[in-house]
Amino acid sequence: MSTVVFYEKPGCKTNARQRRALEAAGHTVLVRDLLTEPWTAERLRDFFGQSPVPSWFNPAAPAIKTGAIVPADLDGDAALRRMLADPLLIRRPLAEVEGQRLAGFEALRDRLGLPADLDAVPTGCSHPHSPCTIPESPTSGSTGAPS
Repeated sequence: MSTVVFYEKPGCKTNARQRRALEAAGHTVLVRDLLTEPWTAERLRDFFGQSPVPSWFNPAAPAIKTGAIVPADLDGDAALRRMLADPLLIRRPLAEVEGQRLAGFEALRDRLGLPADLDAVPTGCSHPHSPCTIPESPTSGSTGAPS
């Protein structure tokens, strides 16, 4: 399994669901705040690879939804300047896995081989026994077997 540095917007329910899917699949997730991370244009640019500039943006960002910013009208440098000024514009999550930087959960999901449907990621106990036994408490005298 991989260690994933996961840049999310705190409080985002979609990012939380994505993070839980990664953890349920056995990955170690190191969460970072996308909005307060000290980004530089060069570092941020690395996450987008060869993807077209409009795909760098979060389509749900207020400035995108209102039309105040039209990603298709921006070149890479202008896009990065806008994102550095307003991190809500950045497609999320951003992720780092084994030295590779990725933007958007689809890229991360594909890189890790997760199913497209997050609901298909198992979230229960990954051990082959059922039900899980209760660990023995040093003071309880329990056998660890379910009752």
